[in-house]
Amino acid sequence: MSPAPDLGVANGTWQPPAPRTASLIGEGKFWFLGERGSLAEHGWDDPSKPKLWRYNQHYFDDLNAQASAERTHWHQALIADWVVHNPPGQGTGWEPYPTSLRIVNWVKWALAGNSLSEGALGSLAVQTRWLTGRLEWHLLGNHLFANAKALVYAGLFFDGPEAKGWLRQGLRILAREFPEQVLPDGGQFERSPMYHALALEDVLDLVNVTRFYKSTFDPQGGEQRALWEGIVPPMQHWLSAMSHPDGEISFFNDAAFGIAPAPAELAAYAGRLGFEPLAELERITWLNSSGYARLESAPAVLICDMAPIGPDYLPGHAHADTLSFEFSLFGQRVIVNSGTSQYGLGAERLRQRGTRAHSTVTVAGKNSSDVWSGFRVGSRARPLGASVTSAEGCLMAECGHDGYRALSGNPRHMRKWILTKDTLTVCDAVSPDQHVSEARFYLHPGVRLELSRKAFGVLALPCGAEVCVECEGGTARLEQGTWHPEFGLAVENTCLVIPLRNGRARLQLRWAEMLQH
Repeated sequence: MSPAPDLGVANGTWQPPAPRTASLIGEGKFWFLGERGSLAEHGWDDPSKPKLWRYNQHYFDDLNAQASAERTHWHQALIADWVVHNPPGQGTGWEPYPTSLRIVNWVKWALAGNSLSEGALGSLAVQTRWLTGRLEWHLLGNHLFANAKALVYAGLFFDGPEAKGWLRQGLRILAREFPEQVLPDGGQFERSPMYHALALEDVLDLVNVTRFYKSTFDPQGGEQRALWEGIVPPMQHWLSAMSHPDGEISFFNDAAFGIAPAPAELAAYAGRLGFEPLAELERITWLNSSGYARLESAPAVLICDMAPIGPDYLPGHAHADTLSFEFSLFGQRVIVNSGTSQYGLGAERLRQRGTRAHSTVTVAGKNSSDVWSGFRVGSRARPLGASVTSAEGCLMAECGHDGYRALSGNPRHMRKWILTKDTLTVCDAVSPDQHVSEARFYLHPGVRLELSRKAFGVLALPCGAEVCVECEGGTARLEQGTWHPEFGLAVENTCLVIPLRNGRARLQLRWAEMLQH
């Protein structure tokens, strides 16, 4: 085995990256995705643990997590144990994606002032050599981006001809992928707020490391970094628009808390790198390239999904959630999508991806896009006629889709949202009216709804506010549901279901009158 190249020479300032939540809860003891585990009990590749749990074990995110300096001794022991018990090319940890994330995390940890042993440095070089022959061109998307980022990190951390080759290879991939993966409005092309936050972290990390190795990087990559720096503000703006007033992301497509750094952590990281704070969002933010709209009329925030489900060739993180929405009032989430608590191939994964798990309309009990397996999609809903307007104090968004075109009559779902200073009105229409159609509105677990006379009700918010609810259509009912804000977590909530009558249904929330009492 060839020795590791010499270390690169830095002449910049390393900025602390965005920290994750700590996942190392004791020496050799882990907490991932709501599950505990330990090296003593499970080793590094126990098949009794879900594959995503094992992936997380091999990422080494805790090296750069919150208060990581307090766990340095644990980290040193963990790296040494990994090198001994994970021979090159063997096991889950050597798959390209966890290899890529681990390379970056080990380098970040070293650049923060920690010392990698000679054995760890040798392993890091071997991991990078292994990765260069196994780049995930077959998956593309965030996997290929992570591969390229790892090559850039290793190519700068080490010196010499081999390292320069890694750097060149990483930069070639990034030059190809940036225009593809970052849309003109700043959104990551898979249209998941969670994966967008991860992509923003990637870009900030690339800016950080290339500035740190400025004298090495700038002769061949300075112009490329300038492009990355120009992408950061629109990516920040997109994340801000797709977040609720509580500071956390909305749930469209695969999304959950605790996987990517929180938006506030990413904003602080950008600030440390010298990026200007974001300006306040306008009352209407129309992310036209992505297909999402944010309407804000204090104290209400509405986020509407009028988007394609994702890239045609990469729909793995897509949900059948077209024309769903999320809504906050007085800083409290009120209407939500159900979130994501697991990957894999099981029935629960399919259910969470399905239309019935989202605040939108089902026709004939079908999914609007044909989600199947764990990460596959057949026929896809296509948004039709999306528009966002403002008139006489009303903010309006309107869109349709053809996701039910395989059903007899080729029915189309149209939805209009109307937001004023004291009301939200959601109007649904399915035409032609040949099938049973139902509108679902999932309530945040902190919100309580009492429904009387099957048409009127009162929403009670945790802040003490009460909101009038008026339903038009068929006989409204309440169902039990679950909300999944984190992987491995299910929280009971309530779903308001309004059947469409003659192809029509309407929900109105009204809060000004209630607040006067």
